Amino acid sequence: MKTFLNIICFVFVFNVSVKAQHAEALSQTAMHLWADSFALEDLGKPVKWSYDLGVILKGIEGVWMATGDVQYFNYIRKMMDFYVLNEGAAIKAYKQHEYNIDHVNNGKNLLFLYRVTGKDKYRKAAQLLRDQLKSHPRTQLNTFWHKKIYTHQMWLDGLYMGQPFYAEWAALFNEPEIFDDVTRQFVVMEQVSKDEKTGLLLHGWDESKEQRWADKTTGRSPNVWGRALGWYGMAMVDALEYFPENHKGRDSIIQILNRFAKTIVKYQDPSTGLWYDVVDKGNEPKNYLESSASAMLVYTLVKGVRAGYLPDSYMKPALKAYENILTIFLKKNANGYYDWEGTVKVSGLGGDKNYRDGSFEYYMSEPVITNDPKGLGAFIKCAVQVEAWKNAQNYKPSTVVLDNYFNNEFKKHKNGTTYSYHYTWDDRANSGFNVWGFLFERAGAKLKTLKTAPSKTNLKKADVYIIVDPDDAKETAQPNFITVADIKQIRNWVKKGGSLVLMANDTGNVELAHFNQLAKEFGVQFNHDSKNRVQDNQFEEGLVTVDAVNPVFKTAKRLYIKEYSSLNVQNPATTIVKHKGDNVIAIAKYKKGKVFLIGDPWLYNEYVDGRKLPASFQNHLAAQELIRWLLNK
Repeated sequence: MKTFLNIICFVFVFNVSVKAQHAEALSQTAMHLWADSFALEDLGKPVKWSYDLGVILKGIEGVWMATGDVQYFNYIRKMMDFYVLNEGAAIKAYKQHEYNIDHVNNGKNLLFLYRVTGKDKYRKAAQLLRDQLKSHPRTQLNTFWHKKIYTHQMWLDGLYMGQPFYAEWAALFNEPEIFDDVTRQFVVMEQVSKDEKTGLLLHGWDESKEQRWADKTTGRSPNVWGRALGWYGMAMVDALEYFPENHKGRDSIIQILNRFAKTIVKYQDPSTGLWYDVVDKGNEPKNYLESSASAMLVYTLVKGVRAGYLPDSYMKPALKAYENILTIFLKKNANGYYDWEGTVKVSGLGGDKNYRDGSFEYYMSEPVITNDPKGLGAFIKCAVQVEAWKNAQNYKPSTVVLDNYFNNEFKKHKNGTTYSYHYTWDDRANSGFNVWGFLFERAGAKLKTLKTAPSKTNLKKADVYIIVDPDDAKETAQPNFITVADIKQIRNWVKKGGSLVLMANDTGNVELAHFNQLAKEFGVQFNHDSKNRVQDNQFEEGLVTVDAVNPVFKTAKRLYIKEYSSLNVQNPATTIVKHKGDNVIAIAKYKKGKVFLIGDPWLYNEYVDGRKLPASFQNHLAAQELIRWLLNK
């Protein structure tokens, strides 16, 4: 065992992750520009419920997950709380009767806050937007109008504003019929807006063909606007995140995404890889490379590749564009912040005043500004994806499987729908592993959930298998106890090179009789005790320090681990973290595989996302270093 430890300690050490460098820098710009409330115009004008804010906050959400820095979460909550009135009964400046699809976009931020905090006011506010979609005007093809004032029209922009929220709502509150509706929006939009000559999607479509900008035969607008393509692309990869894997609409949207990606890369500027404001007219003298479209399209390609929707070959054109985005559109100002340049302020179709005819000349007439929130937010989202991809290049592709068979608990939303929770990837509340899962994905891992007993077949492609806090009869009416057959399957899988994580809990909160039979195979028993108890918010009572030299935690030295079961450690296991005489964490080399054991599920959201613990604790960093150890073969 000493030889095993020496080998691990001798591994070349480098930074555990690629930092969210540019994503953080532009998040700081946004938080500086809109410190207290969000106003696009002069401060004296009424504040709007604007979709621009939602774009920024979704980007900052990714920065919070990547860094564990609570300032980013607090900013999101503060900005949304400005609008959520009367415990969610109303939204400031929102009027449902306007039937504006743009107003649905910020619902994603409300759902995020509901899932993280559990506060029902955010669900109630999001319900208002869901209710809008129930009665929102539709075309004869059963797709949403862009706005009530834009009758019979679909714009590419509207897909981003409505569909990711709609799909997340469906997944969260068990309304599976919504996925058919979401699929329809994308399928119809592609069909009615595609230009046969270029394969690109035109900005808008008027079913009635009454608008002056609409072709009298097809109803299509005359030009391909870059940011509209960006909205549509981002909408696809964001909505797909919530689709069930076996839903036929998922394949339909992925096929559209692949056609979309194949076409847009043909229209990159050959020199920079960026996209023009009017995408297919790069040779026109007045045309220009536009920053928001470029950021959105890079986001689409990179997230599509990372999620497995697009082939890896799209990373080359995406990275070329990204590097030139950094060079051309990011400029450091005299105050030390980065400015975001080159974004067209707005472009639309029709309207009562200053009619927008969709001509090339019209698009060129709109002003290009600095620090436009749509563009700035799109870049933050883009940078989060690119920086995650770069981080993943330090790892081999892997699959991480989280047990949801031995640990299988349920609870209800306030609206009565039931959902799985407690140490699951999707659980964004304190009790979940959503942040740890995000960090695994940032290391290039694919996340899976195993809802059945382990077997040779369902563990075959797993590189890491995590079992946490098996249920007893208090937690689940019919718990699945670990059997002798299960132990054999797991043991054989580890022998062949698997990385196993066993996380117990303190006595009274975990089923140890059967779990210990599994742990025994690797030289560990979880003791029936509860150590390192913490009174209220006396967080230092939960401090566990790590020795200077440690095979797993190279730089994370201040861990918060409370109320754990201590370990009885024998060969082949070795203790790597001790506290006040207790064995707290152990590892074991077992044939070609390895095992990590701890008497607490300590990397759940509550203790890694920065919202509760003082910043001096390093659980977020420790989670990344454990990922490094588990994935390093």
